Amino acid sequence: MGVRPPQQGDDEEPATVAFGIAALDEHLGRADITFPMTDQELISALGDPDIPYDGKNNTISLSRALENTHVSRFETRQDLMNALHPVFEAKRERANNSIVGQLRSLLPF
Repeated sequence: MGVRPPQQGDDEEPATVAFGIAALDEHLGRADITFPMTDQELISALGDPDIPYDGKNNTISLSRALENTHVSRFETRQDLMNALHPVFEAKRERANNSIVGQLRSLLPF
């Protein structure tokens, strides 16, 4: 997923902020990865990056997200994405439903 930050009134195309699967895909695109691959091989290849799971830049480490999938081997890139999607969505929903998340949504920054 991704969101566009607020526009500043200029004519430039605004940048998007990638999070969840889209953010992970950016990391995968920069690495030389071939599937099938285990979760530990993936962490070694990517360096265990923090992946934003919402547009507010809240993050979860890749190792923690993989732990939450309860899957240790991925046959394809799509298998990896399918396993991680519910993890990112659950984190995003919990962050939005927390008291802190609700207070943040009320503030203008």
